[in-house]
Amino acid sequence: MSPRAGSTGSQSPAPATLAFVESPVQLLNVLEWAHAHALRAAALRITGEPSGPPGPELGAGRPGGTGRFGRSGRPGGAGRSGSTRGVSRPDEAGAGLILVVLSPTDPMTRGQLRRMAELARDEGYEVRWEEARGGATAPFHTVGGLAPLLRRAERIVMGDPFSRYVQLLLSITRARDLVVVDDGTATMEFVSQLARGERLVRWHRRGGRPGARDLVFAPVSARARRRLTPGVGRRVEVFSAMPITETPEGVTITANDFSWTRSRFGPPRITKGADLVGTSLVETGVVDPDRYLEAVQGLARTYGATRYFAHRRESPDKLHRLAVETGLEIVRPDLPLELIARRGPIGRTILSFPSTVVHTLPLALVGTEVKVAVCDIDPAWLTENASPRAQGFLSGVTGTARDVHRLSAVSTAT
Repeated sequence: MSPRAGSTGSQSPAPATLAFVESPVQLLNVLEWAHAHALRAAALRITGEPSGPPGPELGAGRPGGTGRFGRSGRPGGAGRSGSTRGVSRPDEAGAGLILVVLSPTDPMTRGQLRRMAELARDEGYEVRWEEARGGATAPFHTVGGLAPLLRRAERIVMGDPFSRYVQLLLSITRARDLVVVDDGTATMEFVSQLARGERLVRWHRRGGRPGARDLVFAPVSARARRRLTPGVGRRVEVFSAMPITETPEGVTITANDFSWTRSRFGPPRITKGADLVGTSLVETGVVDPDRYLEAVQGLARTYGATRYFAHRRESPDKLHRLAVETGLEIVRPDLPLELIARRGPIGRTILSFPSTVVHTLPLALVGTEVKVAVCDIDPAWLTENASPRAQGFLSGVTGTARDVHRLSAVSTAT
């Protein structure tokens, strides 16, 4: 596959907004941001006040469109007629936004990204697929190919400010308007680090010494952090469904209420049982795999869960073990869980460990009878290599969640 497989062409007009995503959730939240931006801009236009560059066309998509699954979330929904499969026209709503997918290598994430890219195209947006990690020379091709667009873009939207790829691209752009959309709980840490003037480091990696690659990349990371700090002629917005407790000076915080998701999907059919949401805390080295298995067994037994929605980063070996030893049906979603839950069917109770979904699912499922319950992480489950901040960070994720039922950590064997 070529480095630009899936691109709609290299002759795209200068974009008002260029968005970079590396995960399905990031792409979903760019769609949410564009939708919210369009609603705000339309309201400002009605009142006669300036909407600011660029205009309301950004998030409007195709007027009246409901995407591939329609409002019910089932195939065959309205909104497909006249689709150009992402080739924007100057007079078409959505023409001001180009979505750039910096594709990862793992198959599950790529599959979900392709499904999300289809939804974005159905909304009228141009999607450019970059095989950004497809070999040793791929980064050079990707950065070189994007450089002209980066230099002309008025606004940059990004899903992961911790990403070295994104930080490198930020060093090229001249855009004065930067937007960070949710990338899960990492958004909370990003805002806190920015407010405290700290270097940008993912929460589960803190505590260790920087490696050789970290030191080599440090100047680029420092420059990206400066670019993400508001200043004269430079605006920074954080669009998030997460609780923001420390607001950096000059940063605009905009709430993500998942209005695009709710307008395009559902309401879902609700089943009587419980569903359990998986986490990648084992894969990131935070939680011991045996303790995690025992915790899942305890939750399934106590609350009668029958399905386990796997996180896209969970390993096949771990999921096989869970299926064999717990009897749970392992579901590997082809879309972010917020869309899966909104489409349904979904259990009346959703059980989760500390993760993004304890903040996002109550918003996506507002108005339904679904209850979200979160199970704390027992300190005894942490590995010896876990970051010293892990327990406090995970407790904060749980403690700041709204409209969820908090469960005590289930007991496991020692």
